[in-house]
Amino acid sequence: MLQLDNDNLREALRKVSSLAERCGGFALAVGGCVRDSLLNLPAKDLDIEVYGIDPVVLKKELAAVFKIDLVGQAFGVIKLHGLPVDVSVPRRESKAGLGHRGFDISSDPQMSVEEASLRRDFTINAMAYDPRAGRLYDYHGGVQDLRNSILRHVSDKFSEDPLRVLRGMQFAARFNLTAAPETLRLCAALEMEGLAGERIFDEWKKMLLAGKLISRGLNFLKESGWLRYYPELAALDGCPQDPRWHPEGDVWTHTLLCMDAFAAERSGDDFEDLVVGLAVLCHDFGKPLTTGFDGEYLRSPGHSEAGEAPVRAFIKRMSAQKDLLEAVLPLVLHHMRPIELFNAKASEAAIRRLSARVGRIDRLVRVARADRYGCGQDLSAEDAAGEWLLAKADELAVRDSAPAPLIMGRHLIELGMRPGPAFQPILDQCYEAQLDGRISTVEQGIQLVRTLLP
Repeated sequence: MLQLDNDNLREALRKVSSLAERCGGFALAVGGCVRDSLLNLPAKDLDIEVYGIDPVVLKKELAAVFKIDLVGQAFGVIKLHGLPVDVSVPRRESKAGLGHRGFDISSDPQMSVEEASLRRDFTINAMAYDPRAGRLYDYHGGVQDLRNSILRHVSDKFSEDPLRVLRGMQFAARFNLTAAPETLRLCAALEMEGLAGERIFDEWKKMLLAGKLISRGLNFLKESGWLRYYPELAALDGCPQDPRWHPEGDVWTHTLLCMDAFAAERSGDDFEDLVVGLAVLCHDFGKPLTTGFDGEYLRSPGHSEAGEAPVRAFIKRMSAQKDLLEAVLPLVLHHMRPIELFNAKASEAAIRRLSARVGRIDRLVRVARADRYGCGQDLSAEDAAGEWLLAKADELAVRDSAPAPLIMGRHLIELGMRPGPAFQPILDQCYEAQLDGRISTVEQGIQLVRTLLP
């Protein structure tokens, strides 16, 4: 039954199972690898739980067969070096503090499989499989919940770890699940408890990089009451849009459709998809600040620029990655430019200038494309503006990078200038001339510099 992604995982499971049996215990594959196998998705990592063997003995036996890492030892987990495999013994957890790590943990190799399953989050993750006996353990109806696309918590122990709410968000998105009403009620009663930003962001990344229907995950966040922790997203809910341009409804509805359009066209490059996914999620954060009637129609003038502050706040709460924020912000600030430039049949200079501002026009076109299809259009419809802009960017060699400056500081030194405050204004004027198309070679640039020297 178990479907593993490669022979290395299969061999690791075989060896650990054989080792456990030789020592008088048994080993089970647990959690996500069982869930994924039931969904006909080959598991790319493996969690193995070993019963009936003292943890000290287990560590010694594993070290005789594998090179092991003990980075997870404080949580009762032994990692097999070079493999996405975690080995553990059943453990008891009691709440001792705030957050995801606020637990006292003690191993209990004699615990029953059923009792061990009670500490898991959702029924779809609480199943276990014995590879030697070919037996599936499913004490909480995980198989049936998978068939019915239901996300349901296992027990009241769920409340001990508030990070599970965000795990529910990304599971709903990845597997197209609807949360059980009782699970939503339980989530609504939980507080974030000062969860670390990086742990929170891990769950968001899983949704953005692997969610099939990201709208499911975002709606889970709303239905569980956890939009209260994301005021920038909460403000989108109920923010009206003029039906002439947005027949799909309010900004929240539009954003959900945009995110599903993004998910349907990922590139497969995790960083690129994370940047674009966040930009699509945040692209209309400025609308609640700018939307109003102009006397006849609903408009949101300047909403792209108004989005800068809420985007900064939203991302900074979850990630300290400066390069990520710096990549996302220009895409939000300029997400309207592809259609504006297309309608104006803009000049080459305008396209070079856009490239200098956003860094990567190909990212911007992906954001604008998701925005377009967030208005309810079919993904197969022609994206004339995006295709036009990409073609022009290719002609100018600025599709995935801004134009490199022709004139550098070394050129000024070669002309006899001494490094100092006068350098930058001259370099800036040369770059502006390059973007305008007034210079296209180093020689032309040097001629320009000569006219600027005192």
